[in-house]
Amino acid sequence: MPLVLISGFPSSGKTTRANQLQDYFESKIAVAEDSRVSRLKVHHINHQTLGLSRTVYHTARAEKDARAEEYSAVKRALSREDIVIADGLNYIKGFRYQLYCEAKAVQTTNCVVKVHIGTPADKCREINKKLLEDDKNDGGYEEEDFENLIFRYEEPNGMSRWDSPLFTVLDEDDTPPFDQIWEALVGSDGKAKVVRPNQATVLKPATEQNYLYELDKTTSDILAQVMTYQKDHEGEGGGEVSVPDVEKPIELPATPMSLPQLQRIRRQFITLNRQHSFTKSRIKEVFVDYLNDQFLR
Repeated sequence: MPLVLISGFPSSGKTTRANQLQDYFESKIAVAEDSRVSRLKVHHINHQTLGLSRTVYHTARAEKDARAEEYSAVKRALSREDIVIADGLNYIKGFRYQLYCEAKAVQTTNCVVKVHIGTPADKCREINKKLLEDDKNDGGYEEEDFENLIFRYEEPNGMSRWDSPLFTVLDEDDTPPFDQIWEALVGSDGKAKVVRPNQATVLKPATEQNYLYELDKTTSDILAQVMTYQKDHEGEGGGEVSVPDVEKPIELPATPMSLPQLQRIRRQFITLNRQHSFTKSRIKEVFVDYLNDQFLR
């Protein structure tokens, strides 16, 4: 059923909050009178449950593999009868968007619990140092990895649909806002708002001939239009790019996008839509919608 994304600085207490949420969810399920709610199961997924070490953040390849393993585990657990708590750094907004798409694909709710973002980095450093020194604990992050993760952290933004609804848990809070989170995920009467998947998240086999070729060519052509527009309006930022046969324009962000950034978004889109069933004639429209989602601030 719902997906709860835990996000925060390293050594900020994310797993503590995840455990509190799991206990609360299970207590609510145990006394639920609604049969649909009483059938729910809670899954807590983090590095410990996946058997991963914090040293995976020491190299880009190991980190990428670990992130892929978390993604696969969450995807396997997601269903309308499961609550999945993704307890990890989840510090990359693109990765949070991917998980949001998976939740939307199974037509379930989603929220982000932002943990300890208000906690000073120095305090997290102190906690991490103690964890490194205490062999009885799971251990902290190596100093170099810790500083790198702090630097690269992309704080969730409640204005972005994939980071919304967003709940902030401060260091001095005894517990997360349990009732509000339960309301957002399940609803006070056990009937949360129905989530409708969009064309970019519904996975169905593609049957049209040359679909993948058209997917690759069309998205590449649109990126070329964006780059041409930015070159012609160098230094201006923002603006709209009209794509032939598409009603809505591409709304560019205030900061111009580099080609590597655009190519990364394009690759994500192709990966998500490699097996989708929307027709070749709709590739432009769906890709424009996807770009606008990515550019949203």
